[in-house]
Amino acid sequence: MEPRLDLSANELGAKFAKRFANASLVITQSTVPAATQELVNLRASQINGCGWCTDAHTKELAAAGEPAVRINLVATWREATVFTEAEQAALALAEEGTRLADAHLGVSDDTWARVRKHYDDNQIAALVAQVAMINAANRLGVILHQKGGSYEPGMFARATD
Repeated sequence: MEPRLDLSANELGAKFAKRFANASLVITQSTVPAATQELVNLRASQINGCGWCTDAHTKELAAAGEPAVRINLVATWREATVFTEAEQAALALAEEGTRLADAHLGVSDDTWARVRKHYDDNQIAALVAQVAMINAANRLGVILHQKGGSYEPGMFARATD
């Protein structure tokens, strides 16, 4: 499948993409560790089958110095020993917040309690917004058939300039 539309080459699409990227700045500037933010982005992108986003967040993690073992085990984080309890809580929130159609109750009380244990209200707001934003980005990527492989670390930062 070929990409359907290049948002950045379309006047309205470019305006939307820039505003979308700027809205994400609130999240990236939060006190949630950058690695946790990228792990959340990667896991949601894997679930949603977004090749472009999976490529981007894998490369951002690697560029930030994350060990390959952590990046490679994100998809199976429950069966891995390389993630902290706080990261596991964030990954559970990402999964349950992404799989809304699979779980009629949305995010479980157990997951919410785990998140509350490790993050303050501002960090929780950032994580909830992160899950919402990455799911929106994934939907854009999947609908438009954006392919993984061409992302270069730092492209997100340049998009908000």
